[in-house]
Amino acid sequence: MALIERELKRDKLVAKYAKKHAEYKAISNDAKKSEEERAAARMALQKLPRNANPTRQRNRCAITGRPRGTFKQFGLARAKIREMAFTGDIPGIIKASW
Repeated sequence: MALIERELKRDKLVAKYAKKHAEYKAISNDAKKSEEERAAARMALQKLPRNANPTRQRNRCAITGRPRGTFKQFGLARAKIREMAFTGDIPGIIKASW
């Protein structure tokens, strides 16, 4: 799927620019730096590719690629967790009964 490929491409970009992004972010938030240095850091942050920003990443199901209802602990969508839990593919997960 194209959406999954796009997300993988974003993951690579974020990893590539993570160090620069963290440095510029630290400089722009440092109150001890001069206003010119902070402004320069903000401009440098803006010049980085848009998809290099970690906030543009989206959690997706590892199997279906579904963007919503994804559990971080499993990396799966809720429907897939349910299916796999019923078939016993996820260890330690059982159907609730009370």
